[in-house]
Formats: sequence, structure tokens, C-alpha cells
Amino acid sequence: MSLLTIHDPHAPPRPIGIDLGTTHSTVAYVSPFGEPVPIVGCSGSPLLPSVVHYAADGSVLVGEKAKELAVDFPEDTIVSVKRFMGRSLGEVEKEALPYRLAKGDKTDIVRFELSSGRLVTPVEVSAEILRTLVKDAQKVLGRVGGAVITVPAYFDDAQRQATKDAARLAGIEVLRLLNEPTSAAIAYGLDKEVQGTFAVFDLGGGTFDLTILVLEDGVFHVKATGGDTQIGGDDIDRAIAQQMRKAMRRENLPRRVERYLLDQARWLKHALSEVEEAEVLLELDECIKFALSRTLLEEDIAPLLERMARIVRQALRDAELEAKQIDGVVLVGGATRVPAVRRLAAKLFGKQPLTDIDPDLVVAMGAAIQADVMAGNASRDILLLDVLPLSLGIEAMGGVVERILPRNTPIPASASQLFTTHVDGQSGFEIHVVQGERELAKDCRSLARFTLKGIPPMPAGMPRLEVRFEVDADGILHVSAKEQRTGIEQKIEVHPTYGLDEATIQRMLEEADHTAKADLEARALIESRVEAERITKATRKALEEDGHLLAQEEKETIEAALNELEQALKENASRHVIEEKKEKLAQLTASFAEKRINLALRRSLEGKHLRELESN
Repeated sequence: MSLLTIHDPHAPPRPIGIDLGTTHSTVAYVSPFGEPVPIVGCSGSPLLPSVVHYAADGSVLVGEKAKELAVDFPEDTIVSVKRFMGRSLGEVEKEALPYRLAKGDKTDIVRFELSSGRLVTPVEVSAEILRTLVKDAQKVLGRVGGAVITVPAYFDDAQRQATKDAARLAGIEVLRLLNEPTSAAIAYGLDKEVQGTFAVFDLGGGTFDLTILVLEDGVFHVKATGGDTQIGGDDIDRAIAQQMRKAMRRENLPRRVERYLLDQARWLKHALSEVEEAEVLLELDECIKFALSRTLLEEDIAPLLERMARIVRQALRDAELEAKQIDGVVLVGGATRVPAVRRLAAKLFGKQPLTDIDPDLVVAMGAAIQADVMAGNASRDILLLDVLPLSLGIEAMGGVVERILPRNTPIPASASQLFTTHVDGQSGFEIHVVQGERELAKDCRSLARFTLKGIPPMPAGMPRLEVRFEVDADGILHVSAKEQRTGIEQKIEVHPTYGLDEATIQRMLEEADHTAKADLEARALIESRVEAERITKATRKALEEDGHLLAQEEKETIEAALNELEQALKENASRHVIEEKKEKLAQLTASFAEKRINLALRRSLEGKHLRELESN
């Protein structure tokens, strides 16, 4: 039985922490005694099922009551909505889902089409869950202040922004978006007063995150993070459901049956965490007894486990640590109760994971502590140093990427870089913001494009464009571009159209490793071509202006070398050939350059002497 807090109606609003989870969501607060306390809802549990049902009469049910209607009304009951946040229709429609997804919208936004014809977005569904959590908190605390809401560490800008939009729809002031592994570390670190280097192994219903961080005197310094926003307990359920389909010898099933199989699969998953073999009776057109062993399940999910292992190994490399240097492994998320997952964590780090705090509640408890700190109520300070999961930069001349904020940079962070023009008279800059580890922009994720206009025409190389990236504590990117000579400036908050799916993120990291040599060579070739084009234009211009300084034979020799370089560019010659032609032209024009400098000096001195005569 839970105790209901007797709240003072005149007390100031209390901050709360919210874990907006794939399977369950939780809200917590810090008691007057300084302890984080999960709030028990109407169902008698602090775990609110992240399920929303839209009834025919227009009413909305959230939680256990909605979950009970999922099988009978699969199209009107949205489950695991977190997996849809910040993703496009094209990314999710290929998955086996018991929903109707509306098409035809030019923005390609995911919209669930209910049986009533109403369309709802993942942001709206998430807002309903958040409203319910706040109502539960209000029953205990009275007035509720701002909230710290947790997100997977590998959520990108679009997914984070979608979470903030859902909170805004629910009427919640977001104090901060906090990465789930970091939140768990806060709860664990402050509760146990531990120090050292820890790995947070977070496997929830829809996402996997691995974060390595150092805890020391209230400072939580994230060394590296890795993750996959499309691995979770739901994927284990789907693997079991696929086995059920095989047993039934049926693939294309009605949505109602799909939801029923997923529910039965989840029950089996939980059972197999306790016993070696379990069975269910599938009551469909005919009753089918379906049995599954833990061994067979582990064979089915082996590819998922290997994907998690790769992420763990990459995070250790990024942190420049060996597994033996990790002092402890903290398990977070209900899916970490699967025995194969726990064995994987133990094997990868060479030690048994820490499980003495409920993995379903620890994230919300850490968020509550952080909310209390931000509201100025806590007795001790917490300093969080999180990091960027992927590099951020812009596309430069020739399509190469100039990284401005590298991967694993601590956030909040800011950095800037100067750029200039390549052609005379350019009056605008197009800024193409990209995310990823590849050397060429076409191989990275495009985040945004904008143009800085109104710059007075100047010779190539004269403008000075400062591009500044700023990532706030929520992980949201802001970009500004300023032409320093004129003061013309533009700022944007980058909103990628949709989030990075798992395949895209992993491909970015893996391809960056496998193709590093080829990428660098491609970049070097582009840079060599860009420089050669600049040299040929500058040399042509110099010959037009000061060709009279050369003897006819010298001029013809330079023009011949110039033609050779231009022909090499035209024929897409190798970098070696282009460099060879550039070097030949540079040697032939060295004396010409010296003559031009001397001419410029004479003209300058003549002008000075004339002004001196006029002043006398």
C-alpha cells in the first residue's frame, strides 16, 4: 500500500523527474528528506504503461486501461510510441506494425490513422502520457513545477525536439532533457556515494545506450557514449512473435492478431527470464499450444546481442579504456532482466553488473534529483558533463566536411571556424550543416541548409565568414553565420527533419572505420583540385594584368604549363598528376610572382612620393 502525501496548497511548486519510456513511464520527486521517491499512480504501481487508447467517443485512456484494449482495438491503441519519435514515415512503414499509417502529407510525418478517421502524431500521443504523469504527481505534491525529462543518449536533434514538443503540448516546463544513462548514474552515484569509472548498460523497450562516465565528488563526466535507438525489449518480443507465426504457418495476419501475438510474446519473454522453458495457448481460429525454450530464444536474439556488443566495444575505444578499468556496470531498463543480456554485460566487462536499484525506476529517480538541483533545493551540487554522439560540421568547397564539433565533445559546447569565398563577386553563402564521421558531405546526414545573403561583392578570398556551432545542455544545435567585414549575420536552431535510425548511426561509425583511408584520399584529391582551380584562375588573371613583365618565351612556357594543369583537371586526373602539374607551374611562375611584387612596391612608393610633393 502506498502513502499519499499531505501537501500544503500554499507551498511552492515542486520539480519532478520524468522517465518517458518505451514500455513504461515513471514520474518521481525528491522528498523533504532528500530521497528520490517514485510516485505511485492510480493503478497502484509507479510504472505507467506507455499506452494510449483513443475511444470512439473522443475520450482518451492512458496506462493499464488502455493496455487492456490494445488487442481488441489495435488501430486505436498506440503502444511503444517512443520508437516513432522524430522518425519519418519512410523509416517506420517497413516495420511490422498493428497500425494504419496515414500517407499523402508532403512533410512525410508519421501519423496514426484511427478507425474514426482522426490522425494523431507520436508527439501528441507522448503528450497524453506526460499529462497523465503530471496529474499523478499533482495528486501527491499539489503544485508541480518544471520537469527534467530523460531521453536515450543516442536520441538525435529531431528526437529530442519531438520530446520537448510533447512536453509543451502537455503544458510542462522542461528544465532539461537528460540522457537516461546519465540520469541512472546520478541516482546510483548519489545513493551509493560511489566514486570511479562506471559503464551504464541501458536496454529499455525500444532503445539501447552504453555510456561510460567518471563519478567524482558530484561531478558526472561522460567519457563516451554509444547506442542504438532501434534495439530494445520490443525487438525481443518481435523475435518471439515471428516464431509464433512460423508455428502457425501464417505471415500476413490481421492487426488484431499481430497485437495479440506481441502481447503473448512479451509474457513469454518475462517467463523465460525465470524458467528454462515456457508455453502459451494461442487462442485464435484454433487453439495452438506454443512452447519456447530459453536456448532457442537466445539463438534468435543473437544478432541483437552482437549489435549491442559492438556498441560496447566502440564506446570503450572512444573512452580510451579497457574493460578491466571499469569499476562497475550499472544495469538500466526492464529488458536487462533477460538472462542473456545480463550474461553479455558480465562477459564484456569481466564483472557481474550492479542490480541493487530497480532498473525500471532508477532513471526517473535520477531525473528527480537533477530537477531538485536545478530548482535550487538540493543540499549538494551536481555537475554534468555529457558528450555529443556524432560529429557536427559543414560542407566546404568540393563537398568535403569541415568538422566544427567532433564526436564525444562535452556539452554544452560551442566552436567556430572561418571560411571565405572561392569566386569573385560572390554575394551569398549557402551553409550546409551535416552530422557524421565521413570525410565527404554526401556520406553524412544532412541536418539543415540556409543562406546568408546581402554580402557586397568582393574578390575571392576577401570575405570572412565565421560559422559558429552551439549545442545546449539538451543537445539541441544552434548555428550562426556572420560575415565579419559587413556584420551581416543569421542564426538558426537546427531541426533535422527526422531522427537518425540505428542503421544510419551504425553505418556512419562503421564506415568511418572501414573507409578511413579511402575517405582521406578522396578528401585530399578534392582539396588538390580546389587549390589547382584557384591557382589556374589566379595565374590567368595575373597574365592578363601583368603579362608585359615577361619575355614572350617565358609567357608561352607558363601558358603551356597552365594548359597542362587545366587539362589534367578536365580529365579528372589522379591527385599525383595534379600535384605534379601544380608544382611545375609553381616553379615556372616563381620569378613572375617576384616581378609582380616588385612592381606593386614601386607603384606604392611612387604614390607615396607624389603625396609628399603635394603636401610640400
